[in-house]
Amino acid sequence: MLITPEYVFQDVTHITPAFLVQKGVRALVLDIDNTLTGDRSQELSADVAAWLEAMRQAGVGLTLVSNGSRRRVEPFARRLGLAYISRSAKPLPFGLMAARRRLGVSRRQMAMVGDQLYADRLAAALYGIPALMVVPRGPDLGAQVRLKRKWERRHWQAYYDKGGKLL
Repeated sequence: MLITPEYVFQDVTHITPAFLVQKGVRALVLDIDNTLTGDRSQELSADVAAWLEAMRQAGVGLTLVSNGSRRRVEPFARRLGLAYISRSAKPLPFGLMAARRRLGVSRRQMAMVGDQLYADRLAAALYGIPALMVVPRGPDLGAQVRLKRKWERRHWQAYYDKGGKLL
C-alpha cells in the first residue's frame, strides 16, 4: 500500500480546488519533472500556468519539492514565484517536512503531487500525507527513472484492479 496510488489524475490540471476542499487539503507540494513540465524542461505550458494561478486564487499554498539540483530547480521556481526545495532525496520525507513548515499547515492539510511512485508516492506515504499522482507529461530522459517505471507497472495495475479510476 505504500506504493500503490491513492488517486491518479490524467494531468495536474485535473486537480481542482473543489477536490482539495473535499479532502481538506490547503497546500500542495509539487514535483517538477513530468508533473508540471516535461523531464528536464524549463518550459511551462499555458494550461499548467493557468492551473497554478487558479490554485493561488483559491488560496492553496504551493511549493516545489524536487530531487533535481538547485541549478535545475531554482530558475524554474523563480519564474513561477514559488518556494522550492531541491535535492530533496525523495522518497525520504525530509523535503516534505521542510515544505510543511514553510507552508504553515498540518500534515492533514497537505498533499504531494507527482508522477513517480518510488519517489513521490512513497515519500508521501512515509510522511503520512495523500499523494495525488499524475500521468507523466512526457518521456523520461534518465535511465534510472526509466528502470523505476518498469518496476512501477504492477503498482499502477493494482490501483486499477481495485477499481481505481483516472480522475
